[in-house]
Amino acid sequence: MDILLRCGIAFLVGGGFCVIAQILIDKTKLTPARILVTYVCLGVFLTAIGVYEHIVNFAGCGATVPLTGFGYTLANGVKKAVMEKGLIGALTGGISATAGGIAAAICFGFIATLIFKSKPKK
Repeated sequence: MDILLRCGIAFLVGGGFCVIAQILIDKTKLTPARILVTYVCLGVFLTAIGVYEHIVNFAGCGATVPLTGFGYTLANGVKKAVMEKGLIGALTGGISATAGGIAAAICFGFIATLIFKSKPKK
């Protein structure tokens, strides 16, 4: 039963992030790209002030899978690299912490371009 509760909480928190983004798309003139960037920056900011760690502990993958979780991973990578390597870690930590996700996105995006045919906008 514990696993069902944890999955439910993850679903509700992750879904809540998606609902907020959809409301922003529908009710404002913000483009989806700006909302995505805002989510990543929000994840970095909330991690920096110590709030996002509590959300991750509560919601698990419901908080780490959305784009705010990408910002959380970037911030944690920078923090760890700065502790290990000093100031140069501020430049390298975020990329090394998220390299696996970035590489997967590029590879899967490339595979999708091979499979599907693009169409021009009308």
